[in-house]
Parts: sequence; C-alpha cells; structure tokens
Amino acid sequence: MRRTTEYKSKSKLQNNGGLTEVTWVAVYLSIWQFAFTGMTILSKLRCVTVDVTGTLIAYKGELGDYYCMAAKSVGLPCPDYKRVHEGFKLAYTEMAKKYPCFGHAVKMPNIVWWKTCVRDSFQRAGYEYDEETFEKIFRRIYASFGSSAPYTIFHDSIPFLRWVRKSGIQVGLVSNAEYRYQDVILPALGLNPGSEWDFGVFSGIEGVEKPNPKIYEIALERAGNIAPEEALHIGDSMRKDYLPAKNLGMHALLLDRFKTPDADNWRKSGAPVFPDLVAVQEQLNSDNFTC
Repeated sequence: MRRTTEYKSKSKLQNNGGLTEVTWVAVYLSIWQFAFTGMTILSKLRCVTVDVTGTLIAYKGELGDYYCMAAKSVGLPCPDYKRVHEGFKLAYTEMAKKYPCFGHAVKMPNIVWWKTCVRDSFQRAGYEYDEETFEKIFRRIYASFGSSAPYTIFHDSIPFLRWVRKSGIQVGLVSNAEYRYQDVILPALGLNPGSEWDFGVFSGIEGVEKPNPKIYEIALERAGNIAPEEALHIGDSMRKDYLPAKNLGMHALLLDRFKTPDADNWRKSGAPVFPDLVAVQEQLNSDNFTC
C-alpha cells in the first residue's frame, strides 16, 4: 500500500481511454486482491507430507495377539497380554533411546534391533525361553510385523492421497519407521509409490526421526528443494508432527481419529484438528481455510 500511495502522490492524472492513471492502479489492485483472497491453500502448495501410523494406517488387534500366536506356534501357552504390553513399551523405549532410528548410526541390522527388543519385552514380562524356542517365537513375530497382517488402512487414506496427486501436488510420507514400511508393509496395504505417494522419508533409512526438524528438511529437499511455505504436513502428534513442521515454516494440521483427550488442548493452542481426511479435503478446497 505504501508504494501505491507514493505512486499516486507522484503521478499526474493522465487520461488513458477515459480512465486516469490512478484509476487504472486502483482497478488493478482490486483485481489482484480478489484473485488472492479467492485462492485456496491447495493452490499454494507443491507438496503434502503425511505421517503414516495413526494417520493413514493403524494397528489391528493387540500386541499380545501376535505374541500369543507366536508362543502357540511352538506349543507354549499365551503370555499375559498386559504384562507383555507393558514389557514391550519399556523395552522399545530403551532400545529407541540407546539405538535410535532402529540402530541406523551403529549400522545394526534391523532384525538384530528387533530381536533384542522382543527378547527384552519377554524378560520384562517375566518370561524366559531357551535360545532355540525364543528363536522360533521371534521369527514368527518378526515375520508378522513385516507383513500387512497387524495393520489396517483407513478407508479415506487412498482416496485422499490420490486426490492430492491428481491436483498436481506431490505426496511425501514422513514416518518414524523402519525400511519394511516402505518396501513391504505399505505396498501390501495398497499404498504404492507412484500411485498413492511420490517419496518417503523413513527414520530407519534416513537416520533421523521426528520431532527432529531435519526429517522435514529432507522431505522438502525430496520434493525439489521447495520452500517450507509450499508444503503442508498432516499428522496425529502435536510434538512430533505439528510443532516441528510449523516451526520450520510449513503449513500443518492434525488428525484426531481416536478422539484423544489431548485434542482439546491442540485446538486451544490454535492447531487445526480434523476427525479424518475427508474433512481435511473439504477444508483444503475452502477459500477461507488457513493452517
């Protein structure tokens, strides 16, 4: 506005087809303002990055289900679900702290990382097996979680991703997950590169995990070194998804598929929160939505 005011004050009123020069400037600004305010956020984006677990897919059943099936496969009774679940949480937290990104920095094989975690899970739950028995149990568990069996895909995931790509916008997956998500699990669930997504940034492959902003910087590079404001991130964690993306300058929003109590605090903090990707798609098409 300052430049326009200066221009008005310095210019002489010259007739140009019946309109003064100042009038032409006013007409131009009006048209520009109308065009700008009529733009959807979608028209400003070159990439949408999406979290995976909790956003596109979810775990099916309970952890104990798969540990139980593995134990039964060698003729042993089911371990206690609650004890195994608590043991796993402690073991996973310890492994993630000691060997982050599934052992990427120390070049630990993925299967070794998980074998250590599963063995510790059983031990913390109070179950000790001889090496041969444990090896059979572990192999069953490792194979199960390397397939699509323990996961379910939300009904709106594939339509949403295809809609984004059809709109001429790249889709990137950003997930704290190991390589089997990219190579096996997601394709088995119908989420294929080149069809539902364009590139993936997985912590076990990259050696960096959310909420480290570096993982989002990698995504922006993969999208063609785009500016943060040209990207939108969708996830289900304030700490791992929304805050690091926003702090980097990206647009961001959250999904609350499971009606988590934390969602009320998310909204109070100003974060856009939606129940599913259908609602997100509607808002991205809206003229007055910002995030």
